[in-house]
Amino acid sequence: MSEQTYTIAELAREFDITPRTIRHYEDQGLLSPARAGVQRVYDKRDRTRLKLTLRGKRLGLSLAEIRELIDMYDTAPESSQLSRFLEVLARRRAMLAQQREDIAAVLTEIAVLERQCRALLGQRH
Repeated sequence: MSEQTYTIAELAREFDITPRTIRHYEDQGLLSPARAGVQRVYDKRDRTRLKLTLRGKRLGLSLAEIRELIDMYDTAPESSQLSRFLEVLARRRAMLAQQREDIAAVLTEIAVLERQCRALLGQRH
């Protein structure tokens, strides 16, 4: 019994991404499909790596971070992979918390400027 394979179009449709995105991930070393002539043939491992890549992108990780974490699955003990993942998540959480603070500060500044503009407009009428 042969392992299930996928075409680039099937994976693109399943994950709602473009074939170009999949080819980019391949160029970045995240996927390594077999070839049947000129056609790419993706296996279950490639599909899983694509799913993990997309999850990492949703978390805001860089492709280098994603590749490092995924590659650790094949070479490092699970505890090393999980420890590294926790480090990456902590760094990402800190960055997002800082962004949230920055956004709150900008929104406060916008509110002040809006009040000042409205006050000036009210004085002229």
